[in-house]
Amino acid sequence: MCGIVGYAGKEQCADILIDALSKLEYRGYDSAGIAVFENGVIKTEKSKGKLADLKDKLAAENSKPEGCVGIGHTRWATHGEPSDVNSHPHGNANVTIVHNGIIENYKEIKDFLLKKGYNFDSETDTETVAKLLDYFYEGNPLETIIKVISEVRGSYALGILFKDFPDKIFAVRKESPLLIGLGKTSNFIASDMTALLKYTRNYYLLEANEIAVISSENVEIFDTHKNPVAKEVNVANWDADAAEKGGYEHFMLKEIHEQPTAIKTTISPRINAGMPYLEESGLNMEDLKKYRKIFIVACGTAMHAGIVGKYIIEKMARVEVTVDIASEFRYRDPILTSEDLVIVISQSGETADTLAALRLSKEAGAKTMAVVNVKGSSIAREADIVIYTHAGPEISVASTKAYTVQLSIMYLLAFELAYAKGRISKERCEQYIADFVKIPDIIEDVIKSSEKSCQFAASKLMNADSLLYIGRGLDYALSMEGSLKLKEISYIHSEAYAAGELKHGTISLVTSEMPVVAVATQSDLFEKTVSNIKEVKARGAKVTLICKESDNVDEDVADYLVKLPVIDDVFMPILASVPLQLIAYYTSVLKGCDVDKPRNLAKSVTVE
Repeated sequence: MCGIVGYAGKEQCADILIDALSKLEYRGYDSAGIAVFENGVIKTEKSKGKLADLKDKLAAENSKPEGCVGIGHTRWATHGEPSDVNSHPHGNANVTIVHNGIIENYKEIKDFLLKKGYNFDSETDTETVAKLLDYFYEGNPLETIIKVISEVRGSYALGILFKDFPDKIFAVRKESPLLIGLGKTSNFIASDMTALLKYTRNYYLLEANEIAVISSENVEIFDTHKNPVAKEVNVANWDADAAEKGGYEHFMLKEIHEQPTAIKTTISPRINAGMPYLEESGLNMEDLKKYRKIFIVACGTAMHAGIVGKYIIEKMARVEVTVDIASEFRYRDPILTSEDLVIVISQSGETADTLAALRLSKEAGAKTMAVVNVKGSSIAREADIVIYTHAGPEISVASTKAYTVQLSIMYLLAFELAYAKGRISKERCEQYIADFVKIPDIIEDVIKSSEKSCQFAASKLMNADSLLYIGRGLDYALSMEGSLKLKEISYIHSEAYAAGELKHGTISLVTSEMPVVAVATQSDLFEKTVSNIKEVKARGAKVTLICKESDNVDEDVADYLVKLPVIDDVFMPILASVPLQLIAYYTSVLKGCDVDKPRNLAKSVTVE
């Protein structure tokens, strides 16, 4: 969740570190800091708040460190409140570190070090690791790091400076992501390649407990036995412009507009001769026929994509699908067999609970498939089958294009599975694919045609304290995502509710002060949903209705309408997600919220 960067090169690095950290702001943070070797001494500057606060502090105090080797950090608080003292980097004159993750046994380590005479300034678990490194240090950083990682439990990505080695950065990781950027006269560390696109596209991926020694001229990597490790050079397929706003006011709006391209890029390699083609990911027709049950495990938006996947897979392929929140799946002792397929979905490929669910599934003998956006991520490396979503970098914390490309994979999987199981004919499967490849262009039209109506709907929602999203079937699954989008960026409390369940308690909350967003795109459920809408209208609620252009809507049903092109009902969730995203976006803008960096949230959730 935190952002880590490091630079070893020939140039003054303070500005480079801050610039790289600015590309990681989307991950979520509440403080920032840098540590730089200045004339052989580690100089640390840090501040509560945004990077702008750190830059203002450096300018006001004329305290910008001068040197060519350093590390930087943006912190998302876990241990200790956001403050200058709790901000990273942590350490002393001998060793200074930045850390992403959680040290589970930090209290035990802290008690040990207190007895050894160490004092602690912060409330963080990170400071215990810095002090433990200092305790074990006898002149050999590699041996010191090996000793420390044998003592700590939990997740970590560490960037480390040792006073005696002013030309080097040391790095190690377990669970939390960390990569090594490779330049011509400089080398880097970063928790995300987005931070480095301006400087290099070449990088190494560190495996668990591999230790990197980085200087301006060289990168060496060792295992815990001090043996050198040969690494393959990876090349990021994004350019620097992909991580910039490109003229849009916010990354979220840019990424909403990027959805047609992202979907095309995701589905095109997976269609061959008019049929779904997932063999390149390691998934073949014979295996698909064997699976007894499918589990879809994810968190947040990715879990909502999984719920849509459940509906369409069960409807088309008649295979039982269970969708679990990853943090619950881990602890409910799920019944898994070698005949089951567990699909884990994660934009970052580093989501801690989802990664743990993947490992649990593998231990139980189930086949695992990962749907991820980041090449070489932890989940991608550990799953049996990997399908990359090719969305490119998604910077806004509120996921949009990552969600729709995840949906795209769910559709392809449903078509392939239904055909493999003999539930649909080859001709019917080809027709689904022919319709599916038209979706990106239709979405592009929807973005253009619905923006004004979504802005108007947002203006009617922005002053609400609470609201409901309702729908049935696939529309209910979609309502969950719409509700999440609104609450996470506008801070308005909202809940998604199955429309048919309203009368079993929840309708008692409905008044003229509680707006309702209704989604009714499924032809066989339209009349029933309209009946539920009339129930909330009778209690005074103002209703925004998202439906098809072909639906006849009486004046007493909805106050505000967003109408969508007529396509096959099965594809409506991917189409209707666009106005829900736009409504959330414009509501947040009208309220003056920080759209791309909502409070308390992080993009890549690497802690449990």
